[in-house]
Amino acid sequence: MRAEAVRAGRLELVPLGVEHAGEMAGVLSDPALHRFTGGAPLDEAGLRARYERLVAGSPDPEVSWCNWVLRVREGRRPLVGTVQATVTGAGAVAAIAWVVGTPWQGRGFASQAARGLVGLLERRGVGVVVAHIHPEHRASAGVARAAGLTPTGEVADGEVVWRRTLGP
Repeated sequence: MRAEAVRAGRLELVPLGVEHAGEMAGVLSDPALHRFTGGAPLDEAGLRARYERLVAGSPDPEVSWCNWVLRVREGRRPLVGTVQATVTGAGAVAAIAWVVGTPWQGRGFASQAARGLVGLLERRGVGVVVAHIHPEHRASAGVARAAGLTPTGEVADGEVVWRRTLGP
């Protein structure tokens, strides 16, 4: 499976490219974005190196890394965040994640992006979508809920596993 452009509400999900590193370094520069996930923001060089690895794809032929940047479709058309799907088991399961830069939070962008991503995965025949969300991260729980995922009660590495079965 490969990333393809997707329209999602006021956003376009654009397949990730190394050329996005400069703008995304600014979008992802707030240390508060790492409150629940750990780590620290990467600078442009660090993001460029990371994006090179992601664009090259998974070394495991049974795993597809699909990554997008989120571009607002109107106005100056800024990038505002990312979504990703790690698809395994010949499309049986996709683990998804999202991040929206601090200045653009609270506008529904993450929910629009997650719904657009889940819709694409469903059209591509993925069977199950999961997300791992820190139990105190209410905003991400809201995004998961908006994308039709529900908490399972399972906990993995301190995060609640949310799940949605796709298809008929």
